[in-house]
Amino acid sequence: MAADALSIIPSAVLRNLSDKLYEKRKNAALEIEGIVKQLATAGEHEKISAVIALLIHDFTYSPQANHRKGGLIGLAAVTVGLTNEAAQHLEQIVPPVISSFGDQDSRVRYYACEALYNIAKVVRGDFIIYFNKIFDALCKLAADSDANVQSAAHLLDRLVKDIVTESDQFSIEEFIPLLRERMNVLNPYVRQFLVGWITVLDSVPDIDMLGFLPDFLDGLFNMLSDSSHEIRQQADAALSEFLQEIKNSPNVDYGRMAEILVRRAGSTDEFTRLTSITWINEFVKLGGEQLVPYYADILGAILPCISDEEEKIRVVARETNEELRAIKADPTEGFDIGAILSIAKRELNSEHEATRIEALHWFSTLLARYRVEFLAYLNDIFDPLLNALSDPSDAVVLLVLEVHACIAEESHHFHHLVSYLIRTFHNNHVLLEKRGALIVRRLCVLLGAEKVYREFSSILESEIDLDFASVMVQALNLILLTSTELGELRSLLKKSLVDSCGKDLFQSLYASWRHSPMATISLCLLAQAYSHASCVIQSLGEEDINVKFLVQLDKLIRLLETPVFAYLRLQLLEPGKHTWLLKTLYGLLMLLPQQSAAFKILRTRLKTVPFSENLKRTSSANPYSQILQVTEDGNRNQDTQNYSAINFPSLLQQFENMQQQHRSHLKGQLQSRKSASAATLSQVCLNLLPL
Repeated sequence: MAADALSIIPSAVLRNLSDKLYEKRKNAALEIEGIVKQLATAGEHEKISAVIALLIHDFTYSPQANHRKGGLIGLAAVTVGLTNEAAQHLEQIVPPVISSFGDQDSRVRYYACEALYNIAKVVRGDFIIYFNKIFDALCKLAADSDANVQSAAHLLDRLVKDIVTESDQFSIEEFIPLLRERMNVLNPYVRQFLVGWITVLDSVPDIDMLGFLPDFLDGLFNMLSDSSHEIRQQADAALSEFLQEIKNSPNVDYGRMAEILVRRAGSTDEFTRLTSITWINEFVKLGGEQLVPYYADILGAILPCISDEEEKIRVVARETNEELRAIKADPTEGFDIGAILSIAKRELNSEHEATRIEALHWFSTLLARYRVEFLAYLNDIFDPLLNALSDPSDAVVLLVLEVHACIAEESHHFHHLVSYLIRTFHNNHVLLEKRGALIVRRLCVLLGAEKVYREFSSILESEIDLDFASVMVQALNLILLTSTELGELRSLLKKSLVDSCGKDLFQSLYASWRHSPMATISLCLLAQAYSHASCVIQSLGEEDINVKFLVQLDKLIRLLETPVFAYLRLQLLEPGKHTWLLKTLYGLLMLLPQQSAAFKILRTRLKTVPFSENLKRTSSANPYSQILQVTEDGNRNQDTQNYSAINFPSLLQQFENMQQQHRSHLKGQLQSRKSASAATLSQVCLNLLPL
């Protein structure tokens, strides 16, 4: 066959085809074109095949660069000479040209572009069968190191685009895998090349690029963070066009794209996050049932963005979150409550307050809509919700309490909640000091003050850490005396001597209040059980009146001047009816150091008491003696008439027994400290002895 070709093409032509001068190679190619035309007219296709084979093996595959250049020009000339009959020889002609795109000589690569350009102009749509190979080669040439090669490749690329857009043989299905593979290339020239092709193919009405968008969407999003502003703009423009098409299309595969968007929403690039969240926002509006299985993933992308540094992202994320929460999906239709709860639980540990707050809103929403299903996952989320009560944000803590209040409609959950709070306060006294009042007050609002206080008292009654029990009771007592939210509870306690409900509440609280003498006295003052308050004061021993006691007493004296105890101060206007009240207050006065501010406050108040004539006075100058000389008959006031409803002697015995336990506990602590000190001292002495 080679011999046939040599006989067809003069040796001078073949010699000029490999000449170093372009003009000689060009003239030789024109002669080959003429020869091929004659052969084609004569129908001598075997001879044409022989000529093509000669050009390929002796020229395009030659180790000599000029031979390769001549071979490429010759193949193009053969195609031009064949004109309409070129299609049947393309299988021979195109592969060596495409192979030459990888030649190490830039001029050969340039002539390969030129040759294929001329071939394509002749055969047009007939070379579509080689499109993937040509596209792959052009993709590499787009990043060529030689500017001339890039320019030639660009011209060829434009021609190929024209041919593809007018062809009805182009297979998008065969092309997409190659496009998907190339989308991860980082070279900016290649990226521009790829975006250009995506845009062109999307503009062809007969090519459904939208249907294959999930295959290259991730690559487009990847380009949004490119260092080149131009590439970012091109990628954004392409994405904007696709998003508009999605809005207008009835059939969209939201699911696969949702997975990509969720992943991209966590990008470190701000523009990528904004674009992905914007897409997610549109998907939530448009996706409907298709997105139900992806709600958890979408939520996982949205919640962190609610706290994004960029305001635009925060705004879109919040809007999307609200839209997603407004959708009432059916668990029987693929709505995975467990997955949503898992995401919300994870975001409870977010470093951003706004994200933690929105996560808690999701807990509230799911609990309200799907209570039964929600409680099925309670074992997984209850402890994280309890831990959230230690959150540094008051807003978060209040929301956590709302969730707990909803859960605590079941009594065993309520008990678990209060038990956990007590255990947490036990382990974290700072939390009790800083947040205790906030937590308890909010719980009282949400669940009812009486219910909450009864539960606290019931659990604290059996608390084995006596020191903590005393501290906790004092904290609860202070909240009881100062919080507006507990006004009704205080009103009920005031009826303890005349109402069975008040009596029951008083006894319930007394069971744990007896851990603290001052809390017990305060409770009695609230309940107007003044005689018992006086007995409690009289029962106090020397060990009970310490610094902590005096600090608590100081607080109580100051609280007596607040509106909460206005009724008590008004009762002092009738000392004849409330002699035990006076005796109680004077008892407190006697426990205070005379130089203390609290002593002066209480003494000033007692000086205003208008003593009646029927009180037996031993000295007009000594008001204290007026109380100390009151007769037993004078004590039979309205308090004592109702004492039969409550067994106060029994309560006093319980109080004294509890205080005895506290005294023994204190002695044990002191003894332990002495023993430890003695052991340390002995060790020091032994160390000082000479060896």
